[in-house]
Amino acid sequence: MRLRRALGPRSIVLVGLMGAGKSTVGRRLAGRLGMIFKDADNEIEAAAGLSIPDIFAIYGEPSFREGEERVISRLIREGPMVLATGGGAFMRDSTRARIAEGGISVWLKADLDVLMRRVRKRGNRPLLQTEDPEETMRRLMEARHPVYGGADVMVLSRDVSHDRVVQDVLEALDAHLNGPTNQGVAAQ
Repeated sequence: MRLRRALGPRSIVLVGLMGAGKSTVGRRLAGRLGMIFKDADNEIEAAAGLSIPDIFAIYGEPSFREGEERVISRLIREGPMVLATGGGAFMRDSTRARIAEGGISVWLKADLDVLMRRVRKRGNRPLLQTEDPEETMRRLMEARHPVYGGADVMVLSRDVSHDRVVQDVLEALDAHLNGPTNQGVAAQ
């Protein structure tokens, strides 16, 4: 497995907006690579003994972001793994630095309509509890896309099968870590 060798001790860290598919794609990516999968949001909830909406409501976003950074730092030290992060995690300079130290960041980028279709399926998005969730998402895209653009790799998360997006991630990671090849993905 050329890709696994090229990764060495580093984790693959998925970043992007809510609804980009970080957890779903991450789980399948980990399976394809024979790696552990962790979802930072699930790990934060387990550490806090509270749901993320409750953490936001009780302690506020700044406190949540501090705990999120601690959990991501711990998980990266435990690597290598495939790690799905929350949408705001990559926005903190210190969290980005920790990810860069121990991982390869992959931005799953999706269009507004794709994101909105996906996030409407679940009502547990604290940042979208607004009068106009679509406008809120648009503002998040404007603020976050320039920062996400600093990720090591960018892959479009679009309305195709999750396995197709996983394959796109494998190909992008292989090209990033091993240079372009004429043989397609040698990740398996």
